[in-house]
Formats: sequence, C-alpha cells, structure tokens
Amino acid sequence: MKDQLTDALYGLGWGAVKRLPEPVATRLGREIADVAWRRRGKGVLRLEANLARVVPDASPARLARLSREGMRSYMRYWMESFRLPAWSRERVRSGFAPEGLHHLEEALAAGRGVILALPHMGNYDLAGAWVTTRLGVPFTTVAERLKPESLYDRFVAYREGLGMEVLPHAGGTAFGVLSRRLRAGGLVCLVADRDLSAHGIEVSFFGEATKMPGGPARLAVQTGAVLLPVTLWYDRSPVLQGRVHPPVEVPETGTRPEKAAAMTQALADAFASGIAEHPQDWHMLQRLWLADLAPAGGGARPGDEPPPGAGTRPADGPAAAATPSRSAAGTVTDTAGSASGADSGPAPATDAGSRGEVGPHGEAGSCGEADSAAAPGPGTDTGPTAANGSPSPSSSPSTSPSRSEPEPGPDAGPHPRPAAGPGTEAP
Repeated sequence: MKDQLTDALYGLGWGAVKRLPEPVATRLGREIADVAWRRRGKGVLRLEANLARVVPDASPARLARLSREGMRSYMRYWMESFRLPAWSRERVRSGFAPEGLHHLEEALAAGRGVILALPHMGNYDLAGAWVTTRLGVPFTTVAERLKPESLYDRFVAYREGLGMEVLPHAGGTAFGVLSRRLRAGGLVCLVADRDLSAHGIEVSFFGEATKMPGGPARLAVQTGAVLLPVTLWYDRSPVLQGRVHPPVEVPETGTRPEKAAAMTQALADAFASGIAEHPQDWHMLQRLWLADLAPAGGGARPGDEPPPGAGTRPADGPAAAATPSRSAAGTVTDTAGSASGADSGPAPATDAGSRGEVGPHGEAGSCGEADSAAAPGPGTDTGPTAANGSPSPSSSPSTSPSRSEPEPGPDAGPHPRPAAGPGTEAP
C-alpha cells in the first residue's frame, strides 16, 4: 500500500504540476518550501548544520536565512523537474546558461571521453536536458533500482526520453560499461559529493574530513577521459546558471590509487569553490562530514539519519513536506553504491539520502551517482581492463565485499541515442 501511495504521489506531481501556469507552480513551490522550513524538520536542521561549515562566520540569523533560501532552491528544483515534460524544446535550450562551456566542447571535439562530475547543486536534471537538446549530445549515467518497480520505471523513462542511457546499478557491470562509453568518446554524468560506500576517498572539504566517491577519478585514470567539475546555481531569473570548471588533470606520477586520490581532492576543491559562492543552492540535507557520521558515544544526533546500511531510504520530494512522516520508496545509490537508513522527519528532504534520491534530481539517474559505477576500492590498482563490483545497496559498508570481474569486451561505441526532446524530459 505504501509503495502504491508513493508511486501515486509522484504520478500526481508529474501529472498535475506540469499543467500549472509557471507563475502558479513557482509560487506553490515557495509556499511548500516555507512551510517545511518553519517546521524545522530533520532535513532543515541538517542543512543549517552543513551550511555552518560552508559559512563559518555566519550568525544564527544568517544561517536561518540561508536555510530558508536553500529550501526554496530545493523546491524550485522539484517544481521545474515536474514541469520539464511540458517544456518546449526552445524552453529547455534557453533554460540553462553555463560558463566555461568551451572546456566540454573542446574535449568532445578532440574525441576524448568526458566525465562531468557534479555536487548536489541547482537542477542537474535541467542541465542534462540542456546538454541533450542544445548540444545534441547524449550521455550515460547510473541508477539504483527503486521500489515500487513502477516508480523506478517512471524515472528511467523520464530520463531516457531525453537521450540519456541509464545503467542499472546491479551485478557490478556499470564500471565496465561506463569505461567502454568513455573510450568510445562518450559523455558520462555523475554526482560526486557524497559517499555512501566503503569505496570513498577521504578529502578535506571546507577544512574538515569527509569521503567522496572515487568513481569519476578512477574512470578518468583508467580510460584517459577528461574529468570536468560542474557547479550549478540559481539567480533571480528563470534561467539556471552553471560553470564548467577547468579539467582535473591526471597526475604524472604515483600509483593509480594515489592519482585517483589527488584528483578526487581536486574535485572537492572545485565543488567547494562553487558551493561557497552559492551556498543556498547546495541541496545537502544529509550528514556529510566524518565528524557527523561517527558521533561520540555512538548515539544519534538531532537531524541525523541512521548509518549507511541501516535500512532503506524514505521517499522524498514535495509530497513529503506536506506530511509528518514519509514511507520508503526504495533504495538508491549515492555515488558509492551503499544505502542509507530511513528517517521519519517532516522535512521535504530526508537525512537518509542525498536529496531523497528517489526523486528526479535524485540518485536514480540524472547525472547518477559516481561510485554507482562500482569503481575499484581505494587500495586496489587494477589493470585497464578491470571492472569492479560494488556493495549491494542493502549491505552495510563494513560487511560489503569488493569483487572484481573482467570488463565486458569492446562494443561498437557509444550507446545509440534515443529520441530526445523536452517533451519526454529529464535526466
């Protein structure tokens, strides 16, 4: 019954919100965001705690303002994503204005594979739609299978309709497929600012230790693809803003794990620069830093979710803001392939999953999670034809084995591009 209700709520969002006039949808999103912010649920409290690291000199009043703006940004994402299927092709083409686009265009023109790595900022569903419609370039990403199956099917269809190849995170084969796409000159899109597995690489982020997925760096080291950080934000216009940062170069010396570690730190630095400029558009309503993941005495902190592996993630999104509790919609991947625990707080984003990854901007596909690629573990130096498995999403990182399996043989090239267009929307 819960699964059916969850699927029905998302279906209602896509079916009803996309029919609203844009000013009405915008106003509705702000009202939902403000209600959720005033309720001070777990997601809002965690957002403020994270923003305190980003803006360490902020007063409580400023943090409160930033968190309110953050919730509005988060709900703008949802309203846009529900409406994307109704946008015209021209609306999508004019809906994103990235800086530094020449980095992507030059890499693609050179015939090299390209990895776009993003934090949870802005609306990367819209950015993905723009890439496939404005640039005419399809890309590959990774999705964890959701429950109910009908909800998973909705999200896959939602993204594949825009020319995106969505790989299931199953069987440890995603890393090999992504490697082949990159060697053939294809584009791969991965979210990479929060690790939920045993494969993450420790980095310094805003002066404190955390772990981030090593998938993007490991793919770049293994395939020679160009690794480009991307950050997104909103301004007061209807147009999403963004920046394609300069390439993260592969170090000339060191082992593969050492190279991947250095590149992941460089990614973290690029993400931090974009987040510091636009903190309200970083939708991180979950624990991130290692100090928060291991509270003293083993007790849970207010606003924290259970540790990775403790259970399935709850449904997330606009519907969650209107109800005091949420039901589980399934487990999804957060760049490293591990599941996180559930929570029952009222905030529109749960502490249990990055942006409540069951949503259209979630880790179910659009620029899907980086280590969903089942990348090699930090201490493993595999050959160029090795593809590694990752933990089952229901397994705890402390017990999930890492396994290696041969990469499938070469294929004919990039995945054939499906029919694309804003009428079939979303990454």
